[in-house]
Amino acid sequence: MRVLGVDPGLTRCGVGVVEGVAGRPLTMLGVGVVRTPADADIGMRLVGIERGIEEWIDRFSPELVAVERVFSQHNVRTVMGTAQASAVAMLCASRRGIPVALHTPSEVKAAVTGSGRADKAQVGTMVTRLLRLAEPPKPADAADALALAICHIWRAPAQNRLQQAVAAQNRLQEAAARHASAVKGRIR
Repeated sequence: MRVLGVDPGLTRCGVGVVEGVAGRPLTMLGVGVVRTPADADIGMRLVGIERGIEEWIDRFSPELVAVERVFSQHNVRTVMGTAQASAVAMLCASRRGIPVALHTPSEVKAAVTGSGRADKAQVGTMVTRLLRLAEPPKPADAADALALAICHIWRAPAQNRLQQAVAAQNRLQEAAARHASAVKGRIR
């Protein structure tokens, strides 16, 4: 599985591509940051992020895009910018029919380091080890994007099994309801 991880941000949007399957060594195919000037108009910044993400999708042809789920912070302005960059990443993938998965920061940290409260340095260190890199990717946004991709690759098999179990349970409940309705109709 080839996953493009996106750590959304207006000034620095981390991007990283990881390939592999759960239980096997993973390979980093690319890592970087899409940057926009802080003093530029918001619309132009979003266009810049779109162009950057489109270039990454063109270059690496990911099977899935994993984006950090935006969560409430104290700074509403930061949350808005992150949400806008996140939406651009989801739009770029969806426009091409590429599935999108959202992962919370604590979920990503727990998957990569074993602790949902790990700091950026711990995430960078583990990404470096897991991908067998010579040094941690810089800036931290780039390492976070790789961590998102790793998290998805590792969690996708379990998530797929859960989705299949829920779908099977729904089919079973629908069949039971149809059966009960048919029995009720024969009793009348």
